[in-house]
Amino acid sequence: MSSSPAVAVAVASAAVVALAVANRVLYKLALVPLKSYPFLLAQLTTFGYVTVYFSILYARYRAGVVTRDMLTLPKIRFAVIGLLEALGVAAGMSAGGMFCIFFWSSDALSFLVWQLIFSVLLLGKTYSLRQIIGCLLVTSGVILAVASGANDGHLLSGVKLIWPLLMVVSSAFQAGASILKESVFVDGAKRLKGKRPDIFVVNSFGSGFQALVVFLLLPLLSNLRGIKLAELSGHLNGGAECFLNVGESPIDCGGAPFLPLLFIFVNMAFNISLLNLVKMSSAVVASLTATSAVPISIYILSLPLPYIPQGAELSASFIFGGIVLLMGLILYNLPQSSKESKTD
Repeated sequence: MSSSPAVAVAVASAAVVALAVANRVLYKLALVPLKSYPFLLAQLTTFGYVTVYFSILYARYRAGVVTRDMLTLPKIRFAVIGLLEALGVAAGMSAGGMFCIFFWSSDALSFLVWQLIFSVLLLGKTYSLRQIIGCLLVTSGVILAVASGANDGHLLSGVKLIWPLLMVVSSAFQAGASILKESVFVDGAKRLKGKRPDIFVVNSFGSGFQALVVFLLLPLLSNLRGIKLAELSGHLNGGAECFLNVGESPIDCGGAPFLPLLFIFVNMAFNISLLNLVKMSSAVVASLTATSAVPISIYILSLPLPYIPQGAELSASFIFGGIVLLMGLILYNLPQSSKESKTD
C-alpha cells in the first residue's frame, strides 16, 4: 500500500472514531428529552435518512460523480442488506429495554466475531494468527473498559440470558449486512472496470430496502416497544410534540429539538464515514475502528454532562482496557509479511 492511500485510510479512520464517540454520547443525550419516545427517534433515523440519502445521490448523479452504470448494479444484494438491517433492528429493539453500557461490549464483541466468520464464508478471506489475536485484544480491551463501571450495580444486575442472546442475533444480522456492503464494492469494481461504486449508491438503496421492510414490520416493532398498533398514531404524535418541544407534553422535553437534531446529524455523518471506510479498506477494519471508540465514549459519559449531571466512577481496569485495545489495533494493522499477503 502506498503512502497516499495509507494516509487517506488513516484520516478516514480518525473521522470514524471521532464521529463514533460523538454518536454514542449524543444518542444518550438525545434520549434525555425523548426518554419516553425512543421508538420515534428510531423511525426518524430509518425513514428520514432515505430521503436525505436519495437526495444526495440524485445531486451526485447530476454532478457526474455517480454514473448510470452504478445505478444499474443488481439490486438483489441491496434488498438482502436492507432485510438483514431491518431484522437487526427488530432483534436489537427486543433487547432495547435492557440498554446499558454492558451491551456496548457484548454487541461490539459479537459483531466483530460474526464479521470475521461472514467475511471468510462470503468473501473467501483468510486471516493470519496475528490479525485474529489483534481482534481478540480489541474486544478484550472493550470488555475490560466496560467492566470498570460494574461497581455501580447497573451493568449486569438482573440481566437475563435472553437479552444478550438477542443482541448477539442482532449483531449477526448487522454484521452480515456490513460484509454484503463490502461485497457490493468488490463486485462493483469488477463490473465498473476497477471503479468502486459511490457510497451513496450503497447507502441509498440499502436504506431504501431497509425502510420498506421496517414499514412492513411496524406493527411487530411497535409491539416490541410495548406500543399497541391502535396506540401507535397517538404515540408518534406525542413524540413529535416532544421532539419539537411544542404543545403541552406531559413529560419534560428540555433539550429538544436541539439534542435530537444534533444526534441525527452526527449519526448520519457517522454512517457515511463508516461506509466510506468500508469502501477504502474493509468491513472488519471499519468495525475495529468504530469499536475503539467505545472506551472513549464510556469515559466521556462518566463525566458530568449537560442534562446528565450525575456522571460515574471508573476503575483502573478502564485504563488497562484502553491499553489492551490499542495494542490490538496496532497488532492487527502491522504491515503484512509475504505469508500474509492474501489475508485481509
